[in-house]
Amino acid sequence: MQPTTEPHNGLLVEKTPLETYVPPAKPSLIGLSRTELADRLGEIGVAPAQRKMRVQQLWHWLYFRGAQSFDEMSSISKGIRAELAQHFTVDRPEVVAEQISNDGTRKWLLRLPSGDNVQKAHEVECVYIPETDRGTLCVSSQVGCTLNCAFCHTGTQRLVRNLTAGEIVGQVMVARDRLNDWADREDGTRRVTNIVMMGMGEPLYNFDAVRDALLIVGDNEGIGISRRRITLSTSGVVPNIVRAGEEIGVMLAISLHAVRDELRNELVPLNRKYPIKELLQACRDYPGASNARRITFEYVMLKGVNDSLDDAKLLVKMLKGIPAKINLIPFNPWPGTAYECSDWDQIEKFSEYIFNAGYSSPVRTPRGRDILAACGQLKSETEKLSARERQALRAMAMTD
Repeated sequence: MQPTTEPHNGLLVEKTPLETYVPPAKPSLIGLSRTELADRLGEIGVAPAQRKMRVQQLWHWLYFRGAQSFDEMSSISKGIRAELAQHFTVDRPEVVAEQISNDGTRKWLLRLPSGDNVQKAHEVECVYIPETDRGTLCVSSQVGCTLNCAFCHTGTQRLVRNLTAGEIVGQVMVARDRLNDWADREDGTRRVTNIVMMGMGEPLYNFDAVRDALLIVGDNEGIGISRRRITLSTSGVVPNIVRAGEEIGVMLAISLHAVRDELRNELVPLNRKYPIKELLQACRDYPGASNARRITFEYVMLKGVNDSLDDAKLLVKMLKGIPAKINLIPFNPWPGTAYECSDWDQIEKFSEYIFNAGYSSPVRTPRGRDILAACGQLKSETEKLSARERQALRAMAMTD
């Protein structure tokens, strides 16, 4: 499938992914809502009177216990387990490779088969960032990206396809699998405490799947991560911002990076379609935004590009009236980029001005730079690998 494009202010905006997801003959139950699980149970002959109970059992085993096979689901009768195994799986994405940074950050390359055709398999990256008081998982929503942001490594990839709700939820489940982070964890703590939709892709261009996945992740009878600990980051798909607040209700982050339309058109080409004024109005209209639920504005610090005190002053002025905090992100370099990170003294001056104006302005500590896992660095390098090299990577992952 070729992408369809439409001209907008001289820019061709890609509208359709190159491929559409093709489910395998035995689809996974991961990512289905309770209603959809009930429908699947009906397909294998479970009586209507039993479906609600069976759905609750499945939900518990899938999302609370993290079962990796139907055989583990001991509270479900053997007959139903056998029927489920005949028609469905509980498969997550396959870990192709794992890299661990010097700072403890982990990056997983995850294989997403499309149907039964191995040649159509694609990969996305998922990153776990451990900190003293939390563990944040950065999750992808698309294979590749359509936005072509000038400073972002992921944006140099074509948009191949949207992920399904199951593939998005599956990234969280893979992380819990790898970190031994399910309900039977001996000390009762959780390693994955926060989710950020800041991986590969633009979440609001895959709205339905992202919504369905995050509702599962936030369900308190399963994975149970509070919606206040889930952040959805967008480059500014204005029509879906308010909708995200109404239908998902998670925290919102905006990839802003510039305070003037001319520069933002260059850094974030989507701005040509949804300029700053429209974007900020959508933020003012975001349901639930308050001082207790502030909108995060992400601002990558680019030397000599967007880091002057005049930029800081205009940033403060334009955010007036929006409950906001500003995350300043030192630019993370990647091969071939034309940008440099702002000098540290300049970042501190920029941050100090914003802080003195009454806004929280933390400088994000770069994590995982040595394994290209930091903000803006994600990209599936295995697109360039031979079949033999890809097989070797998978074998390494299996031995971990």
